[in-house]
Amino acid sequence: MDPDSANTRSDSQRSARYSGLSGNEMYCLALIGYEPGNILVGNSVFSMGFVGGIGSNIRTAIGGEIGQITNMIAQGRQLSLSRFSQELARAEGGGATGVTSQLIFHPGNVEFLTVGSTIHRSDGDTTPQAFTSSADGQELFCQWDAGYQPVGFVFGNVAYSIGVAKGFLGNIRQLAKGEVSQYSDIFNKTRRLALERIQQEARNLNANSVIGIRTTILPIGTSGVQEMVMIGTASYNEQVDAIDGVVNGVTTSDMTAEETWNIAKLGYAPLKLVLGTSVYSLGFVGGIKSSLRNLVKGEINTLTQLIYGAREQSLKKVQDQAEEIGADDVIGIKTYIYDLGGGLIEFLAIGTAVKKVDGLTTRSGQLPPQTMIKDTNTFTDTANLAYGTIDPEVPPRDLK
Repeated sequence: MDPDSANTRSDSQRSARYSGLSGNEMYCLALIGYEPGNILVGNSVFSMGFVGGIGSNIRTAIGGEIGQITNMIAQGRQLSLSRFSQELARAEGGGATGVTSQLIFHPGNVEFLTVGSTIHRSDGDTTPQAFTSSADGQELFCQWDAGYQPVGFVFGNVAYSIGVAKGFLGNIRQLAKGEVSQYSDIFNKTRRLALERIQQEARNLNANSVIGIRTTILPIGTSGVQEMVMIGTASYNEQVDAIDGVVNGVTTSDMTAEETWNIAKLGYAPLKLVLGTSVYSLGFVGGIKSSLRNLVKGEINTLTQLIYGAREQSLKKVQDQAEEIGADDVIGIKTYIYDLGGGLIEFLAIGTAVKKVDGLTTRSGQLPPQTMIKDTNTFTDTANLAYGTIDPEVPPRDLK
């Protein structure tokens, strides 16, 4: 559909709109029969006391999921999303794009905030079920053209402790340099819990794909707890049902919308978001630090080999997962290194396993340029820290 010829509601049928969509997004959405509506908000505020109340247990834990906090955060996110969906229904929207799930920290409280932009069918048809999507208007066009029909905004989360019990930490300090399998197992399990939960959310919506997954790690309070949350769009693609190797009936991918379109054009479909974690000990921390102080320059061979081996181990875990499901390739691999304290470092590798599928292609021969034009931020305030943002000394770590 040409956006210039799209049917729109007459001025007498609508009031002025206050949309978060950019001009590029409006153009792309018009191509698939949508026009902008208003920004919508849903929220819920919880007391931070629930974190402090179990802080003593967290401080003595070796690590792993803190179920009480996971459930509380999930409840807050779901409440704000539910209220957002109620607002969407009242607005009689055909869908909502650019949906986000944010945590805003106020003194003593945390606000769960869901924000997105309503879109309406250009032909005025309100029959189709309204959807919610984490994709913006440009991304939504790319996904739709690659065969993915949006169903709903979904997330999967896990709150976990990164603190270590004193006795356990003491044992680690006496270890030779190398992988600490106890910690690797804990972190691999917690990292995958978020993925399993976002898949379950998609199944609940009768979707067979979660695309555009963005993974973020956030500090929760001051008790050594972090949340790993994955958000994405549960979608349905009829071509996915015929693919061998789909895990639990739902494909997952962290590729961008443009990448999703490009690989579909080449005949590839995403199978699974794969990730591998290895936790390594650097040996006795004090000894390393004192050695480093005495060095003027030059390579530290032992640490070079250690870090190289840790990366290789994380990548091997990614490779093993891909081979297990019969993937042809793993693309978009990114690696990250985190200092866990106590002489421990986590190495994380994450990417998307893909498979060649006969007959798979896109609706269009090429993407319009408007899908790839990046919008420019035209407001900058470097003088003040906005109220309610996370402490700048402990910024959130976005793995995208």
